[in-house]
Parts: sequence; structure tokens; C-alpha cells
Amino acid sequence: MHFINSHKEEGVRVAQAQAFDTWTQRRVELYAEYEIQCQREGVVDFAELLLRCYELLLRNEPLRKHYQERFRHILVDEFQDTNRLQYAWLKLLSGGGAKLFAVGDDDQSIYAFRGADVGNMRDFESEFAGPNVIRLEQNYRSHGNILAAANAIIKNNRGRLGKNLWTDAGEGEPIRVFEGYSDLDEARFVVEEVRELVRDGVPRNQIALLYRSNAQSRVLEHELFSRGVPYRVYGGLRFFERQEVKHALAYLRLINNPEDDTAFLRVVNFPTRGIGARSQENLQATAHQLNSSLYNAAASLTGKAGATVGGFIRLIETLRQETAGLRLPEMVEHVLEKSGILQHYRTEKEGQERLENLDELINAAATFIDDEGVVMAEEAGESGALVAFLTHASLESGEHQAGEGEEAVQLMTVHSAKGLEFDVVFITGLEQGLFPHENAVLEGPAGLEEERRLMYVAVTRARQRLYLAWAQTRMLHGQTRHAVPSSFLDEFPPELLLRLNQPAPMSTGSGRVYYAAAPESVGGLRIGQSVRHAKFGLGVIVAAEGRGADARVQINFGASGMKWLALEYAKLEPA
Repeated sequence: MHFINSHKEEGVRVAQAQAFDTWTQRRVELYAEYEIQCQREGVVDFAELLLRCYELLLRNEPLRKHYQERFRHILVDEFQDTNRLQYAWLKLLSGGGAKLFAVGDDDQSIYAFRGADVGNMRDFESEFAGPNVIRLEQNYRSHGNILAAANAIIKNNRGRLGKNLWTDAGEGEPIRVFEGYSDLDEARFVVEEVRELVRDGVPRNQIALLYRSNAQSRVLEHELFSRGVPYRVYGGLRFFERQEVKHALAYLRLINNPEDDTAFLRVVNFPTRGIGARSQENLQATAHQLNSSLYNAAASLTGKAGATVGGFIRLIETLRQETAGLRLPEMVEHVLEKSGILQHYRTEKEGQERLENLDELINAAATFIDDEGVVMAEEAGESGALVAFLTHASLESGEHQAGEGEEAVQLMTVHSAKGLEFDVVFITGLEQGLFPHENAVLEGPAGLEEERRLMYVAVTRARQRLYLAWAQTRMLHGQTRHAVPSSFLDEFPPELLLRLNQPAPMSTGSGRVYYAAAPESVGGLRIGQSVRHAKFGLGVIVAAEGRGADARVQINFGASGMKWLALEYAKLEPA
């Protein structure tokens, strides 16, 4: 749908859609098939509504003149979030001499993934005769150091309309920078600072914890929950309440206890396997008659329902056999892959965020085994570890989020934070590949500039105090990976920053070392660098390990996925 919507938002019908390779050719074919199906059913999507109305105004001069004369004053808000089709609409409607007033901030254009085009604001000045541009530069929200930091970051973007924020509220406090040795260390620091702030009289609802990706909330939620700090996930669900996580946990519950009817009903037809509502009703009726679980009653079904439900039973039995003896993180990863959950979300329009949450579930399993002495679960066997982990997930998904009207710390993505403001803001996970996100870096300069605008939005949410935090190591795919600080940290003027620490390698006391210095470069290549591979194409190095002939790097190749490559044989070229 993204391919189809993006074409419609550019005003491109399927007849004009171009295919440059087999990948885009197949999507053009799907576009054509989709249009035929919509016509057959007599339905239209939102992008189609916009495009049809635009085409109607464009081709019907009497109608166009009617609306041009009817609307003599046109006001546009959030102009930076408009797409090309909406901008074309605007030009048509105002073509009769209407007075046009548009309000927007090109530095806060952060919705390119939804079709927003920051170029609309730049084109406005050249395409509308003699516009009077009013720059709103005096800021009444943030202290001077915060604004100076925001100005310093955003000036690195090219083609801006240009503005320089200032305030007469004074410089305020320096911007605090925390460098943790792990994501757990980062979360502990943030929560302890929150507790201290609350003790000093800062209302909890005036403290915001921001992150680039929803999956990052899990570690913060766990620490807040453990320390008894009321919190609320703004504009979203807590980690263990998210749809994809609950699906994955349901499979794990069935592996632990096949007679768990609630888990059974949740995933018996997810991903879709032809077990519809009627088949499920028949199975429930049979189980009621036999006074048995759904799992055991499945053997009594006959016909098509018996065959399809039987296939699901065989899947669960296979998963139980294949995961026997696996460590908990490997068990979770195996179930996600073999159940079809990962493949389902790989093909979903906005599945990337759900995939990141599922990856974080693997991290949660790995952390659970190692954290706080919970290794005792493994001493009881892998089944004991699974039971303990499922109990832990149930506890953290219980009614622990702040109640209605209760003061609570606010957790949210930076995208969700747009338009909001808080006395104190923590921006977490400031690591290369995370913020800026590695997928955006793969898109080239335009993607990096979008990420920088997102960073600008994050910084300008703070009124009085701003924290920037990153971790030297972070759990990824159930394994600890080394990280490098975000390139955005280098764009802050040093005189504005107060560095709170310089962590040393630290042991947990259980013998596990959380931090060991990662090589800054391997074979002349560094983490965060863009490279090109003859087979996989353009990618970004996200991890490195080894020396000499043993050196290898992990690279995100976008559509080709994550790959570990030995430098001796990979023949990588800097991009």
C-alpha cells in the first residue's frame, strides 16, 4: 500500500507508474490489480479521494472557478506536513486570486514516511507571487541554552528557509550528557534522575522520556516498574501490551502449556491459516461437550476444520520439540521465525516497528536470564526459565501504569512528542544507527536531514532542563552489541554541555562484564560508516568485532537485511 499511496500522493496513476526493475514491476502490477478490485467493489481509499477531487478540479473549469470564487481566504496550518498532492490542491483552489495564509515550520517536517514533503514550503516562496514571510523566532518555551543547541543542530541541514530561535528568559542550565556502559545502565540513570527530580518538587507529568523507536521503551518501563515510579506511555501501549508481543507470548504460553485456551484462541489463526470464526466456534463447542481444552478437543474435529486446526496442532508440537533444550533467547527467536509471525510483519505496510518490538522481546528474554540474579531460572531447566519469563511478562503487563488523573512520568517516541512541551526532557538511545536510525542513513542525505529535524523536535520539547543519554553497549537480537555515540552529539557546541560521567568497564558481580572497549575501526572501516557490497548493495556498518584475519562487521543492507561479513573476503567499498 505504501507504493500505491505514494504514487497517488504524487498524482501518478498506474498508467504513468514506471518500473525500473523486477521489484518495482511487480508493485506496478499490484497497483493495477488493486485498482481493478476497488472499481469492482465500488470503494476508494483516502489517497484516491484526494486524487479524484484534484483531477475533477483540474479538468472541470466551471467547477474549479466556482470553488475559487467561493473561498476567497485560505488558511493552512502545519504546512510542513502536506504532501505534493495536497500542495497541488492548494495551488488550484487559490488560483483565482484568493488570499492565502500558510503557517508551518520546515525544521519540524518529520513525516516523510507518510508522504509529507518539506519541499512544499520552499516552493511556496517561488510559486506564489510576492509572499510576505513572517519568521517567528522569539521563543517563549525554552531557555537559551536549549535553543542554542537546537539552532546549532538544525543549521547543518541544507535548503532551509532559515530562522534562529532566541529568548529573553536567560541561558538557563547546561545540557546534561550521560554516557552509560549499557542500555540497562542508561535506564537506571534516567530513572534515578527522575526520582531525584520528583523529590526536588518537579511534577512527574512534567518529565518526559523520549526515544526514537517504540521498542526502546521496554528497558525504561522495566526500570520504572521496578522502582515503583508511576508512568504512562503517551500515544501508545506499554511494551507487553503491544499486539505483536502478545501474539509472540501466546505461542510461548502454548509451548509451556498447550491447554491454555486463551493463548490458543489468540494465535490459532494468526498468521492467517484458514481457521475462521465458524471453525473456532465448532472447536469451542466440541471442547465444551468433551469438557476438555481446545488443544485436546482438536483431535475430534473432522472435515476441513479438522484438517486446518490439525495443522496448527502439529505446528505447536513441532515448536515444542524443536525448542526443547534451547536457551530462553534462542527459544523466543526460534518461535518467532517458525510460527510465521516475523514473515507476517515483514510484508505489512508499517511492520518495521512491530519487527523492532519483536526483536526487543528477544532482548528482554536475554536480559531476564542475566539480570538481577535471575539465572536461577535456568538452573531449574529451560522450561523453568520460560515459566519464570512468562510470569515476569504477566506482571509487567498488569495494572501498573498510572491511573486516570494520577501524576505520571511520560514515555513517548519523538514523533509522538511533536507539539508537546515539558519542564524536563530526557532524549535516550543517542547512538549511531538508533538515532539517527540506520534505515534513514541508508536513504542518503535526505534521510539524515529528516532525522536531524526529528532531533530538533526532540530538543525543543524541553523548557528548563534537557538530558542527552547513550549507551556503549545495547542488546540487539539477544546479544550485546557495541555502539558509538550519535553523530548528532558532535553537532552540539561543547560549551553548552555538562558531561556527567565517563564510565569505566564494570562487572555485575555475577561474573558478566557489561562493557569492554569496542574497536573504533576494523580494517579501516568504522561503525556507522556507509559501505557498498557487490551482492547486497548499499549498507551501514552497525557492529564490528575481531582483529586481523578474524575481523568481521555486521551491516544493515536495508531490503537485504542484516549480514555478518568477514572483512578478509567481503571486499567492501566505502560509499
